[in-house]
Amino acid sequence: MPHRPSRPALARAAILLATLTAALPLRAADEFKVSPAQMQALGIQLQRLDKPSPITGLAYPARVVLPPAQESVLSATLAGSIDRLLVTENESVKPGQPLVRLVSPELGELQLRLTEAASKARLSQKTLARERGLLADGIVPERRVQEAEAAAAEDRARQSHAEAALRLAGADPALIRGVADGGAMQDALLLRARGAGVVTKIDVKPGQRVQAADALLRVADTRKLWLDLQIPVDRQSQVALKGAALTGVERELEARAVGFGPIVSDSQTVTLRAEVTRGAAGLRIGEALQVRVPFAAAEGWAVPVPAVARQDDKAYVFVRTPQGFVATPVTVQAGAGQSLLVAGGLRVGQEIAVTSVIALKAAWLGKGGSN
Repeated sequence: MPHRPSRPALARAAILLATLTAALPLRAADEFKVSPAQMQALGIQLQRLDKPSPITGLAYPARVVLPPAQESVLSATLAGSIDRLLVTENESVKPGQPLVRLVSPELGELQLRLTEAASKARLSQKTLARERGLLADGIVPERRVQEAEAAAAEDRARQSHAEAALRLAGADPALIRGVADGGAMQDALLLRARGAGVVTKIDVKPGQRVQAADALLRVADTRKLWLDLQIPVDRQSQVALKGAALTGVERELEARAVGFGPIVSDSQTVTLRAEVTRGAAGLRIGEALQVRVPFAAAEGWAVPVPAVARQDDKAYVFVRTPQGFVATPVTVQAGAGQSLLVAGGLRVGQEIAVTSVIALKAAWLGKGGSN
């Protein structure tokens, strides 16, 4: 908490200020004398200029959104009914994890086709082997072998087609191999996750009948998220564009600006999209938060707002000299909170006044404390 000067101290400061300004001409001079004792009495504090650097920028409202490529929809591969839901909403899933058990009469038909095709393909292979043996013994002509080869190739193709139909339906490779080898058939399909993510929505219930291609549930890969920030149109030119580093306000969050959207909303804002680069694990889709956006201005000197004095539509800072201070003109490039980004004839190592600037301005102008 800042120290509040006592009344005697204020009185002494007023006397010193009057002493400072009494000896100055009515016209402002760039440099004026202020002794260390007078600085202490006036409560003047200094800030050293280390190096030019950008200030943090302004905070804008943002909403967490999911890139379209990061969401997958699990659909019914066959017409049937939902036997069981094996996951719940907001549950994390792994690649290949079973999500839904689907019972479908069409599954039996597909398995039957594969059984018949595989059986015929095995018979064709045996026939081809026999014909080749007979040809080697000179019993049959070569044409018989060629016909057997063509039949075997056709039957293999039919088997491959039947296997592909089951694979597209969501059957496991183990189930396909078992049916092709003459094993037992199954009456239900286990539909599995294609990748890792979080179940964001379930569209069906157990016992519900579905048609092929009906959406069953949605899985979102939240390892990659976007932020949509609402920037007023009149501030768009002040905001840093592609590649700018954005930070969360009171959140462990970093993002990289991608670019502005082409549409202006009814509230006269434009959407700035940013890609989250750190802290995505702590975010939720649809969450609203505040994000700080850096300014597009070139690098300058970050100084407190009270350090800048204005006179005749110009801005000045008071740079410490061996004898006192010199009023140095600066250009205010941007402002955020209690900081301003200024550019001008400033150098590393200089010290500027950051308190009691009104008193210094009065002394500079020779107006005895006038603003």
